[in-house]
Amino acid sequence: MSDDTQTTAAKDAGTPEAPRANQLAAQIMNSSTVITVLAIIISLVIGAVLIAFTDEGVQKASSYFFARPGDTFTAIWNAVSGAYIALFNGAIYNFNRPTFAGGIKSITDTLHHATPLIAGGLAVGLAFRVGLFNIGGRGQMLIAAGAAGWVGFSFHLPIWIHLPLAILAGLAGGALWGGIVGYLKARTGAHEVILTIMLNYVAFYLIAWMLRTPGLLQAPGSVNPKSPAILPSAVLPPIFGDRYELHAGFILVIIATIFVWWLMNRSSLGFKFRAVGENPNAARVAGISVKAMYVWAMIISGALMGLAGVSQVLGTITTGFSSGIDAGIGFDAITVALLGRSTPWGTFAAGILFGAFKAGGYAMQAGQGIPVDIVLVVQSVIVLFIAAPPLVRSIFFLPKPGGRTKRSTPSITKEVTAK
Repeated sequence: MSDDTQTTAAKDAGTPEAPRANQLAAQIMNSSTVITVLAIIISLVIGAVLIAFTDEGVQKASSYFFARPGDTFTAIWNAVSGAYIALFNGAIYNFNRPTFAGGIKSITDTLHHATPLIAGGLAVGLAFRVGLFNIGGRGQMLIAAGAAGWVGFSFHLPIWIHLPLAILAGLAGGALWGGIVGYLKARTGAHEVILTIMLNYVAFYLIAWMLRTPGLLQAPGSVNPKSPAILPSAVLPPIFGDRYELHAGFILVIIATIFVWWLMNRSSLGFKFRAVGENPNAARVAGISVKAMYVWAMIISGALMGLAGVSQVLGTITTGFSSGIDAGIGFDAITVALLGRSTPWGTFAAGILFGAFKAGGYAMQAGQGIPVDIVLVVQSVIVLFIAAPPLVRSIFFLPKPGGRTKRSTPSITKEVTAK
């Protein structure tokens, strides 16, 4: 038998491939969406364990576990189910409210909390796609809040002029602070992580100084580091009325999500962004100015982060703002972008999920006495498992991606005779 015949015989003797349906199922189970959902499920289970361990009723029942084990399991169920029901009531719909209008306040609170997270996540995700790590969200938000707030309380204009002007001022402030990073990286080669960290401190102390200086951002006659109240003509109007905190900033982030999707998938600039993110050397050989892409990417990323600052300072808050207006959103946006895998609509969904955790976490703490820190642990564990897909596959016994799915039937050796 010749060598070629032996090779053909060995190939024919191999295990046949699985049916097309099995291959399709394997692809679905290894998709990023399924991995994300499974990561969320694992995180909720871990959160349930933490809730059970920290609940006083469970601790009391476990002290006589061997005498009456049923009491312990009942206490665990009551603690976990009560916490997650409170989470649902606070984030999606509150069935304890007598009216539908009162019940849907929970989902509006979720969307309210999600608004700056989505904008910040879009900013971080866009930078990721270009190969940049923008962790300067805090500084960009503070500069944007300072610019939008100053316009918001300094000018008496009609709302159709005042509000757009304040929004544009905030976007310009964030774009300027992000553009500085892009320019320095393109011009000097400095690393954007170091630049953004340092500019976070510069922005914080600059805004803090301006809030303590009369004539700049400090309210007249006040000794506290706080700005004057934003004029009503510059406040983002509520979408469903004054009883709800959800304002028109959520509409702006929907528009921003559509814009980022179009930019990255339908525009020539987005093609250049993706090319630079995949391989800057190859993009340079193809004639793309990598330095210019870095600058433009950080300008747009800063403007999107500025939108998060605008939604904070021009939202339903009319009593002025302080240097803590960023509320840690600049760093939370990194986890939102990671969970959304840096895609516009994935980031949008991740922002709503984290907004639900934030709104529901307060309800858990108020209604069940569950520490809100447990919600933060759940969020962190989600990101941990998102960053480690092999760990999720091993827990749920999923097939490896790219691996050839084979039938478990025994192979049949085919005899081939040489001609």
